[in-house]
Amino acid sequence: MTALGVTQTLAWASSYYLPAILADPIGASLGVPRTWVFAAFSMALLIAAMAGPLVGRIIDRYGGRGILVLSNVVLAGGLVALAASHGVAGLLVAWAILGVGMSLGLYDAGFAALTALYGGDARGPITGITLFAGFASTVSWPVSTFLNGALGWRETVLVWAAVNLVISLPLNRVLLPLPARPLAHTAAAGPPSIGWKPYKEMLLLAFVFAAVWFVTGAMASQLPTLLERAGSTPVEAVAAAALVGPAQVVARLAEFLIMRRIHPLISARIAALLHPIGVGVFVLIGPMAASAFAVLYGAGNGLLTIARGTVPLAVFGPHGYGERTGLLGAPARAAQAFAPLLFGLLLDAMGTSVVFVSAALCLAALFALLLLNTARPDSR
Repeated sequence: MTALGVTQTLAWASSYYLPAILADPIGASLGVPRTWVFAAFSMALLIAAMAGPLVGRIIDRYGGRGILVLSNVVLAGGLVALAASHGVAGLLVAWAILGVGMSLGLYDAGFAALTALYGGDARGPITGITLFAGFASTVSWPVSTFLNGALGWRETVLVWAAVNLVISLPLNRVLLPLPARPLAHTAAAGPPSIGWKPYKEMLLLAFVFAAVWFVTGAMASQLPTLLERAGSTPVEAVAAAALVGPAQVVARLAEFLIMRRIHPLISARIAALLHPIGVGVFVLIGPMAASAFAVLYGAGNGLLTIARGTVPLAVFGPHGYGERTGLLGAPARAAQAFAPLLFGLLLDAMGTSVVFVSAALCLAALFALLLLNTARPDSR
């Protein structure tokens, strides 16, 4: 679990979190607005969404080690292509490769790999790797900022490519075990593809993850701006937004140490409620509650990240887990890809009242979660 936690941290740090620091220097170097960089990044998320179900199906059959090793190679290749890009075409190709790498190497693949190893007992390991990867932005942003200032953005992405090949690949290859029995034989006894069955539960969870991941994508890109427009100073807004990361980690620790004794659906319901509570406090008190708003959002987001791995396991069981999480993650990744643009447009049109939109999405997700029962798969 420790090895996978480290490699997940580095995978997120060298892909998903790069644009926040490098979008401006990449855009300036290529002579394009930074929005083009984020557009390429959104394309990568959509590619990851489309590839997710196939990746999960392969992990269901053969285990996750080979896929995670391949992810390090593909991520490194995408980063090398990004360093070599000199125009929009090269930028798009590089992020397309990185999109494939993210589908092979981020949480959905990691969760599926752990479920292939531990079956129905994977909740603890899933929570464990999210504790590690919760520090991905803490690693990525300072390191990328330092390297960009010292070497330049092209050399920075090449360093991250080397990290994937020199550190992550050996860890995944040597320390991540194969499943105790060949999953291909087990899978052959069941249907080749689980699809969306059972439809009600799959559709409800697909909506839940799409709704909350839209909010995640929106807050990740717009939170400081939102707080400033509500009346916080730029320093206050950044300081409050900086509390999101620690809040996520503390919430995940609480899940690991305390909440693991309750059903994952109950944990997910609590998580979905935290952001609307934060919105209520923020609306009633105003800018003075910016920190409380950020902490409640961060805590809810930290728990929902775990729920994305543990709720499907609890509701459906371990059979076909990888394919299911790939299918459930596809709408979420698509929503996350479009969230920065759409939420930004809503923020311009509605002002700070846009928080009612994000709160309504989380409440709708909570209602959908209440329609699911906490019976174990083998007892229904």
